[in-house]
Amino acid sequence: MPARSLLLALMASTALAGCTLAPRYERPALPVGQAWPVAPAAASTAVSSGNLAWRDVFQDARLQSLIALALEQNRDLRVAVANIEQARAQYRVQRADLLPAIDASGGYTRSKTPAGAAIPGQTGSFEIEQYSVSAGFSAYELDLFGRVRSLSAAALQSFFATEENRRAVQISLVAETASAYLTLAADQDLLKITQDTLASREAGLDLARKRFEAGATSELDLRQAQTLTEQARSDAAVATAQVDRDRNALRLLVGAEVPADLQPQGGLTSVGVLAEISPGLPSDVLVSRPDVRAAEHTLQARNADIGAARAAFFPRITLTGSEGSSSPALDRLFTAGTRAWSFTPQVVLPIFAGGANIANLRGAEASRDAAVAQYERAIQTAFREVSDALAVRATIADRIAAQARLVEAAAATQRLTQARYDRGIDSSLALLDAQRTLYAARQTQLAAQLAQATNRVELYRALGGDRF
Repeated sequence: MPARSLLLALMASTALAGCTLAPRYERPALPVGQAWPVAPAAASTAVSSGNLAWRDVFQDARLQSLIALALEQNRDLRVAVANIEQARAQYRVQRADLLPAIDASGGYTRSKTPAGAAIPGQTGSFEIEQYSVSAGFSAYELDLFGRVRSLSAAALQSFFATEENRRAVQISLVAETASAYLTLAADQDLLKITQDTLASREAGLDLARKRFEAGATSELDLRQAQTLTEQARSDAAVATAQVDRDRNALRLLVGAEVPADLQPQGGLTSVGVLAEISPGLPSDVLVSRPDVRAAEHTLQARNADIGAARAAFFPRITLTGSEGSSSPALDRLFTAGTRAWSFTPQVVLPIFAGGANIANLRGAEASRDAAVAQYERAIQTAFREVSDALAVRATIADRIAAQARLVEAAAATQRLTQARYDRGIDSSLALLDAQRTLYAARQTQLAAQLAQATNRVELYRALGGDRF
């Protein structure tokens, strides 16, 4: 068979292998509402969720440098990138089955047959020496029913899903780094509050001790002042340890030692502006969230698996062919009359497989149904996370304003109570209660400020529309 005939056979097989038995893919309907439960407040300066970039959201220079360092050094992200390369290689391996693998081979054979072993009555031994060279393909499947094409499509969608998983890891890394940075800044503020409170209570304890020694107050007043002082000392120790733990968490996220100049300087109030984000419509989540995209690619891969399972019910045609030269002498290997070729088509028709093909098809359909449920679950999870973030954002401003008024009132109460105590009008118990109230109010105010900052980070992560 001439090489031209082999080439024509391959071209014909490629033209015939254009169909597939996979079901037509249709995106499932949204299993959520068309509007957020809490209507987002309109903001002219808000960043669109469909056009997010983390540098637009996190505008603090130190935080930007820290996030960039984390994107370069974090080990979880490196694992995700390696998984992408693995999925890409797997897709290329599967896609290679669409084309014949052409190999060239050369061989040399020398054999000797004893006298009489080959031909009865032969008196001499029989020797054979043969040289050969050929090129061709082996067991190339004509993909008439799209089995190989469906498997290739499934591998491609799995690769796309892995890429989206990498984006999800990247977005989560940005959000976790920002949250860890803000938490460290807030805990530095908390440490300062406890240290200031400890210094104030130590001064109060010293004064109470002197007044007790002078006989102006009872031992009860001294012990109450001592109790508050030691409580503040314990809180300061806990806050110091928490700051160190925050630095350790930030170091793990970044994947390297965090430079001192990239750590928060001056607490939470020193962190630059975090941009407001406009969530848009719930359907925007489908467009932007990488976990939803990954779930849809997985669904498409399982849909393609059904095509491969259906194709198993139809005949499989494979081709094997080669062309070359064979000669008993090496110097005459490519001379006239030494040309050799072979062409071996094979058809395999499934007749009885013990129900294996039917079971494989039903298994593929069940996997597709499970992928649909997982896709819808991903949408519902995304809807809830965005809705939760919007619910916090809708009330956080009122919470912070109320806490500011509470701190102001508690500070005024402590000043008035201190004045009344100094004049002997109020007891030390009233003063200690006022001090406790102010201390707790300052801590709660700081927690509200941190909640506002981390809420913007959570909304950025929940919308998942970052551009890298």
